[in-house]
Amino acid sequence: MKKKATKSNMSRRKFITLAGGAASFAAMSTMGMSMDWALNNPEIDVDSLNVDKISTDVLVIGSGMAGLFAAVKAHHAGAKVLMVSKGRLGASGQTPFAKGIFAFDAEKEDVSLDEFVAKVSRSALGTNNNVYTRQMAEHSLARVSELKKWGFFDASLYNKSFSKPIEERNIPVQERITITHLIKENGSVIGAAGFSIDEQKVVFYEAKSVILCTGAGGFKPNGFPICDLTHDGTIMAYNIGAKVTGKEWNDGHSGKAENAAACYDGWGDMFEQKPGTIGVEIRHDLGVDMNYVAYNNGSPLKMRPPGSGKQAEVIGGPYKPEEFNNESSKSPGGKEGRRPPKYGKGAPPGIGGTIVGGSSAGMAIHKSEGLVPINDQCESTIPGLYAAGDALGSYMAGAIYTQIGSSLAGSAVQGGVAGEAAANYCKKIKATSISTSKIKLIKEEILAPLKREAGYSPTWVTQTLQGIMIPNFIMYIKKGNLLNAALAYVEELRDHHVPMLRASNLHELRLAHETKNMIVSAEMKLKASIMRTESRCSHYRLDYPEMDNENWQVWLNIFKNSEGKMEFEKQPFNTWPTV
Repeated sequence: MKKKATKSNMSRRKFITLAGGAASFAAMSTMGMSMDWALNNPEIDVDSLNVDKISTDVLVIGSGMAGLFAAVKAHHAGAKVLMVSKGRLGASGQTPFAKGIFAFDAEKEDVSLDEFVAKVSRSALGTNNNVYTRQMAEHSLARVSELKKWGFFDASLYNKSFSKPIEERNIPVQERITITHLIKENGSVIGAAGFSIDEQKVVFYEAKSVILCTGAGGFKPNGFPICDLTHDGTIMAYNIGAKVTGKEWNDGHSGKAENAAACYDGWGDMFEQKPGTIGVEIRHDLGVDMNYVAYNNGSPLKMRPPGSGKQAEVIGGPYKPEEFNNESSKSPGGKEGRRPPKYGKGAPPGIGGTIVGGSSAGMAIHKSEGLVPINDQCESTIPGLYAAGDALGSYMAGAIYTQIGSSLAGSAVQGGVAGEAAANYCKKIKATSISTSKIKLIKEEILAPLKREAGYSPTWVTQTLQGIMIPNFIMYIKKGNLLNAALAYVEELRDHHVPMLRASNLHELRLAHETKNMIVSAEMKLKASIMRTESRCSHYRLDYPEMDNENWQVWLNIFKNSEGKMEFEKQPFNTWPTV
């Protein structure tokens, strides 16, 4: 089956335009029909797309901080490693946005490792996993030392410093590959599949072990650099039976009302700034406090990011431990840490002015959502499948932003742990080939949107989803009746619109798969928020404004039951799940 849109073959869109005029355009665009019919796209022979099959020991999906250390440490442990990324090494996802990395130096800090873990737990109201909190702090300094050797702190962009250890070890990297499927056989992961964004080919990867370093995700909001993160790894793992967690929590990073693309993170950081190290500075920040103020005070509200000045007084709203009530007036950095730069006249575009919420809509607090680990080795509930960084629901910092810079440190530490663990796992098993029948089935699923002659464009469906999920009174300041109403809309998208997603080129094919993943994530987020009938950290319910320690000192895990339906379970804080 060929889809052509060449100069000698008038496209359907062009024909409709000539026949019906601008009115036809408007009517069809409201239905989500793709405007790409009007373009002279390259010919795509859907049925005869090339199929590549590549074998390795450890497949690392993602090329940010977690992916870097996963690949390097798996290589050190003797495994054959391949890295695959939807973007560019060190230049996609949230890694380029992060400019501060936590390093716990016991000789320079005023608190011990035990005291550090205990204080994080107090700030997180018990939601953190003490094992992963300790692991991050304990190994952070070693990871920072390696980054210094690679030149990470010498430039504001990271591709060069990330490339150094990868090239020195001859670790192959395939960029601009959209992975859509994890593949399981006899209960264990045996590889993954996806397609090239630039070449007309589907790629299958046979691997003894897979490490997801795919980051978190959102609903493609404006003003925050997570537009290429759509929870792909989490949803792929969920689809093959892995347990995931943390969907009720919310990240509260703010953004700029003007010049939103300036990548302002609330501390004045921009891509032009070189990264630095941060000492102990434990907070209780970036929850939904500002959202609560906006809900009660209305708009416009000239809100400021935590730590940058006096904010509007909050009466009621999310609970904050007394110990941390004054923490937000301090600058980040600890004893020898980085301080936010001060901008006056001649400030870069985007600094100053009105700060708005919802800039990271759809994302939870770093490390509080993702695959459920069964131990301290970043191992998921599926044998052979590991995750690190924001793809792992490790609750390293809990369900609120506690230690500044711990996200980047946690990604580095967990990437290294997962890499070594996956390499050791590979030594114990034999490789399994992906069957011809499975390759045929998965290829059909990957390319299905290209074969549809009619349907909904992923861009339109995504815009519809954003309208449902991003309002302050749905995602942040929650009430049961509105959550259930939003869920009805999302279930309509899931049941009717997802099966009709269509694509006219490889770019739209990527968007179609991302849109599908975002809709599943939205369903998880709403159902988890409905189920947790209390308020804690970055989850706030107007109809249940108090903490309920009798019933809710638990993490909520999500998995597919035997009928393929979404199911939930409670896992008590600081325990390991049943497998």
